Amino acid sequence: MEKEIVNRVAQSKLITFNLEDYYPIGERKVLDIKDWLYEGFILREKEFRAHVEEHDWSNYQDAYVALQCSTDAIVPGWAFMLIASKLHPYAKKVVQGSLENLETALYQTILEQLDVSEFADKPVIIKGCSNKPVPENAYLMAVTKIQEVAKSVMYGEACSSVPLFKRKK
Repeated sequence: MEKEIVNRVAQSKLITFNLEDYYPIGERKVLDIKDWLYEGFILREKEFRAHVEEHDWSNYQDAYVALQCSTDAIVPGWAFMLIASKLHPYAKKVVQGSLENLETALYQTILEQLDVSEFADKPVIIKGCSNKPVPENAYLMAVTKIQEVAKSVMYGEACSSVPLFKRKK
């Protein structure tokens, strides 16, 4: 006697939330200011401002930009602020830090604005694998946002998920 194979996952009310679906399209660029510093370590204001004025900011049109200094230089805050003011007309978003800091900032904005009402009183699984550079902090932000309304939250794949949260009755 053969039993019919039933896909219980497909029949369940389980909603899969994939952070990769929210990955913002656009070029990512890193602007490392080490070459604008004397010997890579000392910010001389006059020379630094000259580099800022001579730089072609249009290269950052519609890009997401991470500002950093890859040396151990002590860079005053105004230096990054000055660069951000020049990038403002061109870049979609500017952060100080690494590409991962940039991705985290992008996801923070997206998740803060996310309407989670579709997850109300439903079991949700946050998909774990991604082909795009989804930062780990995005998963933390997603679970805290979704658990506000969901019946339960799990992580992984439907066939092998890890329970994270279950609303008490």
